[in-house]
Amino acid sequence: MIITEDGSHSIYVPELDENYHSTHGAIQESMHVFIESGFNIHKKKALNILEIGFGTGLNALLTLINCEKYGNAVRYFGIEKFPLTEKEFSVLNYTDSLGEQWHNLFIEMHKRAWNAELKLTSNFSLHKIEYDANSLDLEKLPPFDLIYFDAFAPNKQVELWNRLLFQRIYDHSAPEAIFVTYCAKGIVRRDLQSVGFNVERIPGPPGKKEMLRAIKLP
Repeated sequence: MIITEDGSHSIYVPELDENYHSTHGAIQESMHVFIESGFNIHKKKALNILEIGFGTGLNALLTLINCEKYGNAVRYFGIEKFPLTEKEFSVLNYTDSLGEQWHNLFIEMHKRAWNAELKLTSNFSLHKIEYDANSLDLEKLPPFDLIYFDAFAPNKQVELWNRLLFQRIYDHSAPEAIFVTYCAKGIVRRDLQSVGFNVERIPGPPGKKEMLRAIKLP
């Protein structure tokens, strides 16, 4: 467990020599990349969200909070091959700054059963899927309106940054679906474009010059 510059936790993975979040601030990175650049700009009020890399659950928590704030209805599908243990998720400090009123929901989010869709609030349902994203049959899920692509960096988890997975996500996305990721590598941008997305580089979170946002045109 490490403390990032905004005071929020991340986790360092020695095997990959990689952190789950930016050391410049886990919460501010997730807010910028996934909420402000994706969730908040989507025109739909009812969204099916796919997250590649459920990880610490921070993106799901921030989405739930914004659901309650703005009255969106969300079905959230988080794919994770290596879930955190209770020892790990129980000490994450996100609600220290986001508000203690969210603590029990955050813990419940992690404790709820995997591979089943469950209602956490009247506006937010969560379906955590313990599986390899490359092998998962996306056709069993509803079409995606918003995709959070939050795998470890391409040089650390190369198997997930592949054109075939991007193509499967694109094909199962609704018109005007938004795909956001912290990554701005040229090969990722070109692969997203090649499967059909309209891709733009936009300003990244603190410590990162750019990120990518892709849209499936109607």
